[in-house]
Amino acid sequence: MATHKSAEKRARQSIKRNQRNTQTLGSVRTFEKKLRTALSGTDKAAAETALKDYTSKMSKAAAKGVVHKKTASRKISRLAERVAKVGAAK
Repeated sequence: MATHKSAEKRARQSIKRNQRNTQTLGSVRTFEKKLRTALSGTDKAAAETALKDYTSKMSKAAAKGVVHKKTASRKISRLAERVAKVGAAK
């Protein structure tokens, strides 16, 4: 347990950041699931809309430092590639 005033503040900040990061990451995962669900179908418009929403959420999470920037970029790139193949698969 923190005994110094500065250590107590750090502990409070750590708890707040952890809650914020957990919420942000959960939101990103939800949007990723929606995108993957849209990809399992054949509707390219729905997949593109889901990709746009996912890209926005993931980029914001990367900017905040919740997810590493290169991890976000890699995931967005791979999912965008899959969305591009949805219409061309036929």
